[in-house]
Amino acid sequence: MISQDSPTGGATAARSDRYKWVALSNTTLGVLIATVDASIVIISLPAIFRGIGLDPLSPGNIGYLLWMMLGYTLVTAVLVVALGRLGDMFGRVRMYNIGFLVFSFASLALSLDPLHAGAGALWLIGFRIVQAVGGSMLTANSAAILTDAFPARQRGMALGINQITALAGMFLGLLAGGVLAAIDWRAVFWVSVPIGVVGTFWSYRSLREVGTRRPGRIDWIGNITFTAGAACLLAGVTYGIQPYGGHSTGWTNPWVLAGLFGGVALLAAFCFAETRVADPMFELGLFRIRAFAAGNIAALLIAIARGGMQFMLIVWLQGIWLPLHGYSFESTPLWAGIFMLPLTVGFLIGGPASGYLSDRYGPRFFATTGLLLVAASFLGLVALPVDFSYTGFAALLFVSGLGQGMFSAPNTSSIMGSVPPERRGVASGMRSTFQNSGNALSIGLFFSLMVVGLSGTLPHTLDAGLQGQGVPAATAGQIAALPPVSTLFATFLGSNPIGHLLGPSGVLHTLPAHAVATLTGNRFFPELVSDPFHHGLVTVFGAAAAMALVAAVASLLRGRPAAAAAAPTTPGTPRPTTAGEGDTTAARS
Repeated sequence: MISQDSPTGGATAARSDRYKWVALSNTTLGVLIATVDASIVIISLPAIFRGIGLDPLSPGNIGYLLWMMLGYTLVTAVLVVALGRLGDMFGRVRMYNIGFLVFSFASLALSLDPLHAGAGALWLIGFRIVQAVGGSMLTANSAAILTDAFPARQRGMALGINQITALAGMFLGLLAGGVLAAIDWRAVFWVSVPIGVVGTFWSYRSLREVGTRRPGRIDWIGNITFTAGAACLLAGVTYGIQPYGGHSTGWTNPWVLAGLFGGVALLAAFCFAETRVADPMFELGLFRIRAFAAGNIAALLIAIARGGMQFMLIVWLQGIWLPLHGYSFESTPLWAGIFMLPLTVGFLIGGPASGYLSDRYGPRFFATTGLLLVAASFLGLVALPVDFSYTGFAALLFVSGLGQGMFSAPNTSSIMGSVPPERRGVASGMRSTFQNSGNALSIGLFFSLMVVGLSGTLPHTLDAGLQGQGVPAATAGQIAALPPVSTLFATFLGSNPIGHLLGPSGVLHTLPAHAVATLTGNRFFPELVSDPFHHGLVTVFGAAAAMALVAAVASLLRGRPAAAAAAPTTPGTPRPTTAGEGDTTAARS
């Protein structure tokens, strides 16, 4: 080994030291733009659908709405493992660079959508899927690139900055979407183009392969069964949100059931096949490493809880709190993003700080404490009244963000440092799969919980309230009988729910002016649904708190830091370790 005291050794060390910061800054930019674009569309949907001339709340257009909301997340959840495995085989930097290029091309195509109505929506959905492929290449390989570039003593700090930026990007996307949609809906996609182009040229010129390559064959059976199984399962969960056959949700829909059971069967076949191939795509043997298994279980549970919180907070703010405080329904998407900023601030403080400290004192204390803070914040949200004081609400969001930041950085460092160097690409992909799958599952799970919570009380409350303002009993009953998901989507899209529900009936033109003003004003709907909505919130945030507590137990069981796993002698079967927080190869780099 060349001494760093020699001229050659010193120059090599200096180049290595410079390179790791270049890798950190470039990969942080990559995951930031990928995660911002995962959420930027959520807030921008009203402007996007107005721009292409499509009503997303019409019964025949709900599918467009769901795929615009969730298509990006579904694709990233399905592809990141395969793309991480390809990074191990052909080079993580190579896959990352291609990802930047694909992402930039898709962003440009999205901003140039020439079509209208349903065709315009299909154009956007199609290129969002292409964009998700590029984003998956970025997120699947960024953590592995950083783990290769940084020594073990700085890895937690580097991964903390990278991963917290990624998580913060999900919430910054909400704010950016509100601001850009107010300017022009195409600006929502245009903003990614210059960033993507700069990032593409920068990554091609500055990043280099410094990790361990692991040549092998593509696992076609594993790729096909996992992709098909995960897609069927997540699509089934997504479509379970829609009403079916007189039910408020679609969990009895034969197609939904076929997707769920078919997806589980394909994933079971995938797990069986992965134990029989020489070069598996999904290294099941890594779960023998306690730190890897515990970290991923905790990450999956907190991703589900975080995704549910994000959507429920948006509905809470846009549908009730902001209108009650004088904001028009049309302006609520922007202001919801602004009022959720304490969550992002907590992320940005907790992530790098806990990443730095976990490098010195180990990840278990910081990750577990962070999850306990998250659980406490969920319980605090349950205790808040629907028309809350913003100071208390902001404090709870900050605590939640701080806790999630404290968990994410040490947990990611623990996962990535526990595996052999040549398996970091697939490990990074597996970690991203758990996180992205949790985000996708949370939509179906928590929307369904909220719909079930609303369906017991909302119809009667809505019927009585409408009749109290002079709406004919037949019309009020018909509207009250509509699935609660229509009301949730209307608030989610910044539309006046009562105006949307009563508009097609023409009843508004027959009512006195004061009744119309009351029905379509800012207070009628929020005050009407406050009690039913709070019942749903208790169910949702109670479930999220339980998940955070179970995740804390899993985090606590990850074990103490130990030496990393050595390279396995049998393909796909790494040697078990207790915790494995670093590797000696990385420590010497």
